Amino acid sequence: MRKAGASLLFVLFMALFQGCYTFRGTSVPAHLKTIAIPVFEDRSGAGVASFRAELTKALVNSIESQSALRVIPSVGRADLLLEGSIISFSDAPGQLSSSSERALKNRITLVVEVTMAERAKKGAVFAQPFVGFADYPVGNSAAQQEAIRFSLHQISDDISDRLISGW
Repeated sequence: MRKAGASLLFVLFMALFQGCYTFRGTSVPAHLKTIAIPVFEDRSGAGVASFRAELTKALVNSIESQSALRVIPSVGRADLLLEGSIISFSDAPGQLSSSSERALKNRITLVVEVTMAERAKKGAVFAQPFVGFADYPVGNSAAQQEAIRFSLHQISDDISDRLISGW
């Protein structure tokens, strides 16, 4: 009797939640095979040229490893075009000492604005900002560089996740 009750409960549960989960939106449509990713612009005013190249390279690597899309250099022949700009960079106190009110940690925050367009449809698939951040100990320049790299990779992962799952 218990077994029948458990089976009935399972069937009712499955019937109730039928159709609640879908696989729609989990991959790039099959007709899209290539993507062009020009080097991102830097409108942040930070003046660090390596941000642009590092972010673009991380994004190319992320997309190639997580999708069937092939990154090509030709904007004119690509099915998709992903363009972006680093619009903000800040390095500000993130944690203060309770006794001296001096910063113990600083926070790197990067904001990148991205637009992806499907060239055949001549329209934006998405346009949105992405934010990456990381904390590092004050006065440690190696840790600061690592926090910048972490923030850039966080952004590239978020963009590639949005690109791949946003369909």
